Amino acid sequence: MARPRPLILVVVLSLLALPALSAASPGAAVVVPAAKLAWSAAGIPGVSTAAVSGDMAKGSSRFYLKYAAGFVAPLHHHSPDHFVTTVAGDFRLVLDGKEQPLAPGSYFSLTGAAAHGARCEGAVDCVLFIEARGPWDVVPEAAAKP
Repeated sequence: MARPRPLILVVVLSLLALPALSAASPGAAVVVPAAKLAWSAAGIPGVSTAAVSGDMAKGSSRFYLKYAAGFVAPLHHHSPDHFVTTVAGDFRLVLDGKEQPLAPGSYFSLTGAAAHGARCEGAVDCVLFIEARGPWDVVPEAAAKP
């Protein structure tokens, strides 16, 4: 009967350690109601952003991007890989010369500095939610070519 005691001891010690492990690595939450989004001009007329986490200028971030109704973004790319969900508006993504209409709720990702263009059709602003895996930039394709 000496064998069950070490097993019981291991189980008891494990159970005692659970609260300490939980306290050492608490979860985190970020909550930003739509009314609290802080929209800022993005340096391009007709484009604004609202960061919700991270630092767009320094590293990975999550943010909303808004195109004014009628805005057209010429061919460009972004250095970081990024993952996008359309939230509002009649958004059009242009890849390889082909236009993709992406209604609210649609998803796309652009990795490896993929060149693309975009348009916001209609009378409603287009809003996108973006997760960028590095500092956010906009590089016009004409400037990127030698």
